[in-house]
Amino acid sequence: MNTTATSHNGVKIAFLGTGLMGAPMARRLLGAGFTVTVWNRDGNKARPLAEDGAMLAATAAEAAKDASVLITMLTDGNAVGDVLFAQGVAAALEEGATIIDMSSIAPAFAREHAQKLAQSGIRHIDAPVSGGVAGAAAGTLAIMAGGEADVVAELADVFAPMGRVTHVGPSGAGQLAKLANQQIVAVTIGAIAEAMVLVEAGGGNREAFRDAIRGGFCESRILELHGKRMIDRDFEPGGASRNQLKDLKAVLATARDLSLTLPLTEAVSAEFTDFVDNGGGETDHSALLVHLENKNGGRGAKS
Repeated sequence: MNTTATSHNGVKIAFLGTGLMGAPMARRLLGAGFTVTVWNRDGNKARPLAEDGAMLAATAAEAAKDASVLITMLTDGNAVGDVLFAQGVAAALEEGATIIDMSSIAPAFAREHAQKLAQSGIRHIDAPVSGGVAGAAAGTLAIMAGGEADVVAELADVFAPMGRVTHVGPSGAGQLAKLANQQIVAVTIGAIAEAMVLVEAGGGNREAFRDAIRGGFCESRILELHGKRMIDRDFEPGGASRNQLKDLKAVLATARDLSLTLPLTEAVSAEFTDFVDNGGGETDHSALLVHLENKNGGRGAKS
C-alpha cells in the first residue's frame, strides 16, 4: 500500500485517530485539497474516509512514513504516547517533520512528548480544539496552539481548514488553555442544568426560561447549544461525559501541581464522577441535567 499523503502544496499529511472529532477534521483537510493518509485503531472508523479520497494505512507507523505533518486526535496522553513511541510513529518520521497533537491531554504529557521528539529532530505542537463535532464538520474549531510561534505560523494552511488557530504560549500552553476551556464548559453546563431543574420544580417552563435569558448576561454558546439539548433531551454525544470527566480530572491534577484550590471545578467534577459511574459516560455532557434531576427526585419534582 502506498501511504504517502501529499497536499496540493507539497505537504505530506498523516491523520491518526478518526473518531467523532477526527473524522470530520480529516474531511476538512481533504476538502481543502490535501491528500491525507488516515489510521484508526478501529479500522472501521477510518474506512469511510476512503470515499472522500483518503488513503488508508494498516498501522500508525505506516501512516507516518514520509509524512511531513502528522496530526493526532486520540483519547488521552497515554494513548498519544503509545502511538508515538511504542507503535513506532516517531521512529518512522524523518528529521524536521512536525507532529500536531490535537488530542486533549494533560500539559505535562505534551511537554514530555515535545522534549522526547526534539531529541530526534521532530517538531511538536500541542493544539487541542474546542467546538465539538459541529465545529469540526464546519471547520470552525477554536484551536489553541502551544509550542514555537514560527512553527504554528508556518502551518497556517494546515490549520485553516479546521478552524481558527491562536498561538497561546510555549509547549504545553495549548493543553493548559484547553483544560481551562473545559473547566468553563463543565461549570457552565452544571449551572444551566441546575437552573433548569429549579425553574421547572417551581412551575416554570424550561424552554420559555431559556428564551427569556437569551441576549442577556447569561448568553453563551453553551446556553444556545447545550441548553437546547437539555430542552430537547437530545443527549447523543457531541462531547461524551466520560471525556468531560477526564478533562476535569486533568484540570484538578494541574491545579494541585500549581498549589491551587478550585472549589467550583471540584464540585462539578464530583457530579460528573457520579454520573459517569452510574452509566452516563457515553451520553453528551449536557446530560448532566438527568443526573441532577435524579438527585432531586426526578424531572419536575417539588420538595
